[in-house]
Amino acid sequence: MAGNSFGKLFKITTFGESHGVAIGVIIDGCPAGLTIDLDFVQSELDKRRPGQSKITTQRKESDTVQVLSGIFEGKSTGTPISLLIPNEDQRSKDYEHNKDVYRPSHADYTYDAKYGIRDHRGGGRSSARETAARVAAGAIAKLLLKHFEVEIFGHVTAVGQINAPNFNSNNLTEALATREENIVRCADPATAKEMIDFIDSVRKDGDTVGGKVGCIIKNCPVGLGEPVFDKLHADLGKAMLSINAVHGFEYGSGFAGSEMRGSEHNDIFIAGEKPSTLTNFSGGIQGGISNGMDINFTVAFKPVATIMHNQQTVNAAGEAAEIKGKGRHDPCVVPRAVIIVEAMAALVLADHLLRQRSAKL
Repeated sequence: MAGNSFGKLFKITTFGESHGVAIGVIIDGCPAGLTIDLDFVQSELDKRRPGQSKITTQRKESDTVQVLSGIFEGKSTGTPISLLIPNEDQRSKDYEHNKDVYRPSHADYTYDAKYGIRDHRGGGRSSARETAARVAAGAIAKLLLKHFEVEIFGHVTAVGQINAPNFNSNNLTEALATREENIVRCADPATAKEMIDFIDSVRKDGDTVGGKVGCIIKNCPVGLGEPVFDKLHADLGKAMLSINAVHGFEYGSGFAGSEMRGSEHNDIFIAGEKPSTLTNFSGGIQGGISNGMDINFTVAFKPVATIMHNQQTVNAAGEAAEIKGKGRHDPCVVPRAVIIVEAMAALVLADHLLRQRSAKL
């Protein structure tokens, strides 16, 4: 199946299914000599793993990462890095009732129509379980970016119609600590409590709700991004829209910028050792190339499609059918999606950073 690889110089290929033996990722293009902190990689996976709180799926997976190749004596060797994450808590029987019917808003029908065969056990390759492999690869990308002092910070900015206030991005360390003190991963404690209570009430109703994840990238070098088709924001957009359940992406002023005049929206340059701008409606990217200001964007996630209610649908023969809600699923994906957003951003930046090193003499 095509479409399993991402990146050009720092390139990843993920493999595996939700209810298979394991999932994993091969990272090609990671420079040799990079110190690989496997404890850090595991800590990143722990932020995504299921079963971590009452507002996430209760599937129990340790997501323990195994290194198969590409790392020797704690450093990357320059050869492909292969990481494996065994599946430990599959309950394939939970999906037997889905074998011949299509779940509303899932990939069941489209996979069947495209390939003529589908893995009905949790969605197979279309399951969000695949994103654990991305998080593992993103952790390696973050270790590379750390050499260039690039910081990536994601946080939950909205759940349903509950929106967190903007915060001062100058102290990401404090914001990160605040985020990790609550199970919804919101940087505002008061809003976090409101979000948690709401998600829990939605869960008890057997329903789901969507939300938004905001991301800020600080200390990004100037010049990342390629002309025309590989603009930095275009690749970030593709990266985010490739994540399960993502339905929207905006950067800088986003859609609100369409309501402004040019005299309001233009980012005025300020004189100094390095040019900076008075405002940042551009979101740190101009002409598709990073300008050194903070890169900021927001990712919108739809409600999880599996709900604990009976729904009308059709079966593989096109006949009317009813499907019963069953299984273990997140009532809201955004708490666990934060680290996935960060991982995909790190992969984009690592790739463009390596590409930029060949842009000029």
